[in-house]
Amino acid sequence: MNDQTVSFTESDATLVLVDDESMVLDSLKSVLALETDYRVEAFTAPDEALEYARTGPVDLVVSDFLMPGTNGIELLRAFGELHPHAPRILLTGYADKESAIQAINDVGLFQYIEKPWENEQLLIVLRNALERRFLVKTLQEKIAEIDQTQGKLSGLQEDILRTFI
Repeated sequence: MNDQTVSFTESDATLVLVDDESMVLDSLKSVLALETDYRVEAFTAPDEALEYARTGPVDLVVSDFLMPGTNGIELLRAFGELHPHAPRILLTGYADKESAIQAINDVGLFQYIEKPWENEQLLIVLRNALERRFLVKTLQEKIAEIDQTQGKLSGLQEDILRTFI
């Protein structure tokens, strides 16, 4: 088995941002462009974000809570079905805080962030979420390697037994 540690850089991460207010998306994209190397996919329409998620990479998704036609909790639930290991973060106004807290258990939120957010806090939350995402991804890869090795060993055991029987 390979003992090399798998490492990821910021440019390995694809973030999906969803907010019906383009000004909010522009603000988020600006902070991320200045402070990170993340690939960012931004959508003002939740259905377009889901369409992207059906075929595109998603390592983390950030969604507004209140949007026309849906809410962030339902959207994040749908993302969870498509990308179960991608952390989900909800942007919420102070008045929506109680709903966001309830959604942590309902949808498996990684965290919620209140509007207006502090850029430094936002970046910390995103980095923590992505670190968790990539640790889980590395663990999945290691488990797959172990399963493959175990399969080879099982086959080898059968070959040895056939040789001596």
